[in-house]
Amino acid sequence: MAGGKRKKSTSEQTETARAAASGGLNDAGLRSATLSNAELFPDVPHATPVARPPVASSPGASTMPTDDADHHSGHRERLRGRFLNRGADALEDYELLEMVLFNAIPRCDVKPLAKTLIQAFGDLWGVVNAPAERLRGFKVDRASMNSDVAVATVRIVGAAALRAMQQRVIDRPVLASWQALLDYCAAAMAHEPTEQFRLLFLDRKNILIADEVQQRGTVDHTPVYPREVVKRGLELSASAVILVHNHPSGDPTPSRADIDMTKEIVRAAHAVGLAVHDHLIIGKGGKHTSFKAQRLL
Repeated sequence: MAGGKRKKSTSEQTETARAAASGGLNDAGLRSATLSNAELFPDVPHATPVARPPVASSPGASTMPTDDADHHSGHRERLRGRFLNRGADALEDYELLEMVLFNAIPRCDVKPLAKTLIQAFGDLWGVVNAPAERLRGFKVDRASMNSDVAVATVRIVGAAALRAMQQRVIDRPVLASWQALLDYCAAAMAHEPTEQFRLLFLDRKNILIADEVQQRGTVDHTPVYPREVVKRGLELSASAVILVHNHPSGDPTPSRADIDMTKEIVRAAHAVGLAVHDHLIIGKGGKHTSFKAQRLL
């Protein structure tokens, strides 16, 4: 149109854009190169941009991670790292028990449960050797012992430790490993809720050839039959036996019944050439009584 500004054709506009890409535009050309598609190509229909609604956030939402699982995972990794780098001495008893519980109770805090179990059973050894039915009754927040996995995970620790201690004394001379034998008997019997009568049979070289529980009784009594002790000794071709039983009360002081029963076994064993080397009573806290040391044999 005369006197008006000529409108650029589509081809001219395309050339302008190419020039801008190659850096060959002045200010006026650069200004036209920044026009929108609708301004550059008015004859071509264009879709109207749709505004996206803002993403709603819940009240009090934080950009920081708050997942409990992440927190507990971090705690567990730190505890494992401390154990691997510094050893068991760097951890408290409840922290060792926490590590045992990690595999059985995932994705929740087991520290309060570990502390509760140790308080209930006296110490770590008491927990890992506790009866299954008693363990099942414990629950703190979301951490519960009411599953076979949790109970088995805890008790397998005690069973494995006891087996390892037994292997230190079985098939070995008793006199050369007397303290190890005492430690094993204490570990096996000190936390038993009822009396247990155990027989340790020896061969002619005083090597421990059999470790057997003969009887289980009540909290303060175990029925023991001297003829059964002698019969089992003959079956094993044993030369001697050490009698062991526990006092659930924790006090290893022998009762009158303990002394009389021991004399009966000694008489029956002597008749078939089976020596009774000692009778040990196991208490709690590492306490024990030796009939031989007390001159009761």
